[in-house]
Amino acid sequence: MEHDFLSAFIVLLIVTDPLGNVPVVISLLKDVPKERRLWVITRECAIATLMLLLFMLGGESLLKAMRLSNVALEIAGGVILFLIALGMAFPSMGVSFASSETEGEPLLVPLAIPLIAGPSALATVVLLASRQPERAWSWTAAIVLAMGVGWAVLASAQVLSRRLGRSGLVALERFMGLLLSAMAVEMLISGLKQAFGSLPH
Repeated sequence: MEHDFLSAFIVLLIVTDPLGNVPVVISLLKDVPKERRLWVITRECAIATLMLLLFMLGGESLLKAMRLSNVALEIAGGVILFLIALGMAFPSMGVSFASSETEGEPLLVPLAIPLIAGPSALATVVLLASRQPERAWSWTAAIVLAMGVGWAVLASAQVLSRRLGRSGLVALERFMGLLLSAMAVEMLISGLKQAFGSLPH
C-alpha cells in the first residue's frame, strides 16, 4: 500500500487518536495545577513526536536486525490497526489504552507512550520509512503536522469536553474507528497480495 503525505498524515492523526485521548487527558491531569497542564501536554506531545521520528529514522535498521520483511510488517501493522479500530468503534472489543492510570504528573508513561505514540503509531512510521525511504521528509512533515494537530486538540481538552459532551466525543471516536478499519483492511489486502500473489477480484 503506497502512501503520500496526505494519506500518511490522516493515518497518523487517526492512530494517535487525540479525540479519543481527550477524556483520558482530563482524568490524568485532574490533580495537576491548571497553570502546568498546558506545559505537561506540550512536553508529552514533544516526547511522543521524538519517539515517532526515532522509529521512522531507525525503522529500516530495526527490520534488518530483527530479520523482518516489509510484507510481514505491513500485515502485522494492518492487524494492529484493525484491533485499534475495533476498540475505537466498539469500546467493548479490540484494543484500547484508555484505562491507563497514573498518580501525580504524568511523565512519558502513559500519556506520551502509549496513549499518543502507541504501538500502532510506531508500527505505522516504521512501515512508511521501510516501504518508501526516499520520502523521509514527507513522513517527517506528516508526523510533525499530525502531532501539532494532536497537541491543539489535547490542549483544548477541557473546552472540547464541555462543548461536544460525552456523546459527541463518542460519536467522533467511532467515526474515526470506521475510517481506520478501512485503512487497516486496505493494508492487509496489500500485504497479502505481496505475500501470496495477486488475489482474485
